[in-house]
Amino acid sequence: MDTTLLGALEAGGTKMVCATGYGDGTVVEQISLPTTTPEETMTEVAAWFADKGVAAIGIGAFGPTAVNPASPRYGQILETPKTAWRYFDMLGSVISRLDVPCGYDTDVNVACLGEVTFGCAKGLTDVVYLTIGTGIGAGVLSGGKLMHGMMHPEAGHIRVLPDPRDPIAHNSACPYHTNCFEGLVAGPAIAKRWDGKSGGEMAEDAEAMDLLAGYLGQALATYILCYSPQKIIIGGGVADHTPIVELSRAKTAEWLNNYIATPEMHDLDNYIVNNSLEGKQGIMGCLELARQALEG
Repeated sequence: MDTTLLGALEAGGTKMVCATGYGDGTVVEQISLPTTTPEETMTEVAAWFADKGVAAIGIGAFGPTAVNPASPRYGQILETPKTAWRYFDMLGSVISRLDVPCGYDTDVNVACLGEVTFGCAKGLTDVVYLTIGTGIGAGVLSGGKLMHGMMHPEAGHIRVLPDPRDPIAHNSACPYHTNCFEGLVAGPAIAKRWDGKSGGEMAEDAEAMDLLAGYLGQALATYILCYSPQKIIIGGGVADHTPIVELSRAKTAEWLNNYIATPEMHDLDNYIVNNSLEGKQGIMGCLELARQALEG
């Protein structure tokens, strides 16, 4: 085993998860720090890594963020609702404080990378990783490469057809869109619709789960048609604590209406799945990103 120690920073909007580990995905040490102001937070992050002796760090950042190295804003957080972090140079902050090679991508892209490198999508070249929690994000691996393009996919904000049963169908929890996927399925939408409750608290309500799974099925059908993934993996608090992933399989099939006929579509139980790395997919993806940065 390569014993080069690597660093991982899963930079979220509410917490920063810092870890050390190896290129085989082994996590040695891990800590969670609250996300406050950029200066305070990054000072704490740098202090934690300072004496660890890591050779490189992989960073998975909350978005939107500039992930294209050709962009003049590469490594910066972009138009986030967390105004203190808007246009903050996340990547530059880590490099200036710790002076090691760094890989940089979105939090959902590194989660996708973790599953492809170490998890249930190992060996596949085209994968969608979806996280459903406080927001909805999508990491997309296409042709063996994480998708960036103009910025990176913001597939949580695709429009979905409103369900007539839905009390917030035309007044979603998204401040930008009246009926996007995130605005109707993520944690704030659940709380808005059901008196402040969480997804887990609504998990036994069959009609509520049918409503959410219907929206998820719509979104997955769109991703299948657009990205043609070999596997779809779904994580995040809402997905982990409710049955919507399981329920969405039949909904997805209904929306596609037998248009796509592949072995994957005939085995939806193994095609649309929950995450496989016990919540460590992001950190493990960051370790792989650090390994790649070290190899140049």
